[in-house]
Amino acid sequence: MTTFPGSARVEMVMGMPVSVDIRTALPAREMTPLLDDAFSWLRWVEDTFSPVKEDSQIGRLNRGQTIRQIPELIEVLHRCDELSEATGGWFESRINGVIDPSGYIKGWALERLSRALCNAGAGDHRITAGGDIRMRGSAAPGKRWRVGIRDPRTDLVRKVVFAHDLGIATSGATPIVDPRTGEVQKGLGSVTVIGPDLGVADAYSTAIYAMGPILAKRFAADLAEEGPYQTMIITRDGQEISTPGFAGYSGTEARLAG
Repeated sequence: MTTFPGSARVEMVMGMPVSVDIRTALPAREMTPLLDDAFSWLRWVEDTFSPVKEDSQIGRLNRGQTIRQIPELIEVLHRCDELSEATGGWFESRINGVIDPSGYIKGWALERLSRALCNAGAGDHRITAGGDIRMRGSAAPGKRWRVGIRDPRTDLVRKVVFAHDLGIATSGATPIVDPRTGEVQKGLGSVTVIGPDLGVADAYSTAIYAMGPILAKRFAADLAEEGPYQTMIITRDGQEISTPGFAGYSGTEARLAG
């Protein structure tokens, strides 16, 4: 199969391996600083928005200390409030007076990075950080990117998503708190949301997981009817519930094992 030359790099950021895979043919003199800048951006996001770093802006905000007037900080907090309203409070970045935008910030950071790579001429790329993936362009000439969504119980691939331009956010690998009770939600296996903006998909997947099985199915169906965000839920007992539009991104290889 014909492949793109490109380049890929994996580094630890936000406590996890993050992969930036660029398939656009660029000379090394452009590719190396492009990847350097990509990871510099992700580290800046971590240093600014981490709720556990004492000197981050979020950490300082939670302790009532002065913060820098950073446009991105205002943007993120405003967007989190909008997403809280859109999900009926199931996505919540403020719990018991503590601000934690973790359910949105990783997807937002990867979405911003993806747009920056496009603007720099690297339109064929895939960025992966935990359960968040942003892909654009092609994996190889004429070939869509493919992403396997795994069953959290067995680690087998339950569905394969094919796309040239899509954000994919999966929640459930790390604990998610029910914002109304403060307790860890354990009613679902995983929730995957796909759509045009990875930050929004990330927040929706977090919210749907927090809702528990009954409300999750209803909200996912309503979300699919209203716009471009589609959902796949895997329950604790292995049932798979997908909104109709999800099938448009999966092909005949949608049930591969391993």
